[in-house]
Amino acid sequence: MKLEEELKQKTFGSPYRRMAVNVMFTGNWLQKEFSCQLKQYGISLQQNNVLGILRGQYPNPATLGLIQDRMLDRDSNATRLVDKLLEKGLVTRCQCPDNRRKVDIVITEQGLELLKKTDTIMQNLEEKFCQINPEEATQIGEFMDRLRERSC
Repeated sequence: MKLEEELKQKTFGSPYRRMAVNVMFTGNWLQKEFSCQLKQYGISLQQNNVLGILRGQYPNPATLGLIQDRMLDRDSNATRLVDKLLEKGLVTRCQCPDNRRKVDIVITEQGLELLKKTDTIMQNLEEKFCQINPEEATQIGEFMDRLRERSC
């Protein structure tokens, strides 16, 4: 469905404003689709993101700073997210013996198994993109990268 129909708005003032609104609207749609599916596993989108970061580091530990730097939503409270994952047995946390201020976080086997399940959610979500071929998907990704560039 076209953005104008979704939002019941005839015009947006400029093609750039329409594009910006469309990017935000579509991003929110994707997050909602993924979040709803994650509820069955008792984790949030941000918690899944932290687990994915830790899987990328595995078997090496990660620090809170590293997690925060790699998160999709960098305004999330990484400490609180790790605490919740710790309560669920999905990560371990230990104080670094060389530097007591540094905390090492590692994903557990249970966390790795959960990610295998949530990976299928993303694969199923990708099936909703059947109207876009792989080359177009690459191009859209490149356009998104260009949008985030600082200089004009």
